[in-house]
Amino acid sequence: MYEDLRWLGIHWQEGPDVDLDGGGPFAPYSQSQRREFYWQAWRELRDGGFIYPCKCSRKDVADAAAAPHENVDPADDEPVYSGRCRSRTHGPKYDSPKGVNWRFRVPDGDAIEFRDKNLGPQSFTTGRDFGDFLVWRRDDVPAYQLAVVVDDAAMQITEVVRGADLLKSTARQILLYRALNLPIPDFYHCELVRDEAGVRLAKRHDALSIRRLREQGMSPDQLI
Repeated sequence: MYEDLRWLGIHWQEGPDVDLDGGGPFAPYSQSQRREFYWQAWRELRDGGFIYPCKCSRKDVADAAAAPHENVDPADDEPVYSGRCRSRTHGPKYDSPKGVNWRFRVPDGDAIEFRDKNLGPQSFTTGRDFGDFLVWRRDDVPAYQLAVVVDDAAMQITEVVRGADLLKSTARQILLYRALNLPIPDFYHCELVRDEAGVRLAKRHDALSIRRLREQGMSPDQLI
């Protein structure tokens, strides 16, 4: 990826591959080396009562979300959680997140609103558009929502640019920023690149990857 992006003409000042004091002023940049940051955030959320341990498996959540009375978006990255474990409390045995899933307890029926710098005003309703979401997985790995919030705050990110498929995740992450008393960056969500059938490009479209087009003789200017 680094090689192909540089060939395309994209350069960066800091990161895990940059030879500058370990990659830059906010090293380490690899999430596998940043566990202490995430653990401290998990502990703060635990102590503040924002999260709870959940013993539901992925299948349990999927089966509940598939019930006819649920409002399910089949394209969503995380089905609306039924709340089965919501009443669980954490005792002293949970001095570590390992062994169970940890979910953020979202407020009921709140509108999470923000203005996207590309797509304009956005609003998602808790409990309807998304439910209690994962912040830590039972296999002892911090979930995406928590990791990016902690990293962006620690690295003083002021603007996040990413695909429009993550608009709903922004609403989830705003709740985490608030719970952790962290500054909320601006967001710019780009429209997705799609194929002729309207399906977004993914790893299965290898014939259209930068590497493949580069091997076929396309120049950076042509690709851009």
